[in-house]
Amino acid sequence: MKVFTLEAKQQLPISIEEAWEFLANPRNLSKITPEYMNFCITSFVPDAIYPGMIITYNVCPIPNVPMTWVTEITQVKELSHFVDEQRFGPYRMWHHQHFLKEIDGGVELNDIIHYVMPLGFLGNIARSIFVQKQLNGIFDYRFKVLEKLFGTL
Repeated sequence: MKVFTLEAKQQLPISIEEAWEFLANPRNLSKITPEYMNFCITSFVPDAIYPGMIITYNVCPIPNVPMTWVTEITQVKELSHFVDEQRFGPYRMWHHQHFLKEIDGGVELNDIIHYVMPLGFLGNIARSIFVQKQLNGIFDYRFKVLEKLFGTL
């Protein structure tokens, strides 16, 4: 079993409070997810996350192949970080840490994702062919959307 890591950093010219308000609201996930993923939250979600919160989604990581994805918010430290973990979905394991840090002139976002592909050897081949590229594309899209919404630092 191979655990893969993806890290993405971004700096924005906004306060840590403004960044937290946007990122800790699950309803904003669809705004920062590419349209081709057909991302749709299927459970009720409040305006802010909390530990133990379960969120269910429909998503199409493979075109025209809808999947259900269930995540749990396992840790929350307001204005600092939160963690979501997959409970059911396309990965064998998914652990996503979201960190926020005040910097001169704004905030730095740092996402660290640890994940394991399903299907062993075949899943690792799929990762090398398209999953890694797709994940990078999703974070590139998010980067551009956040810059458009909040500006550049």
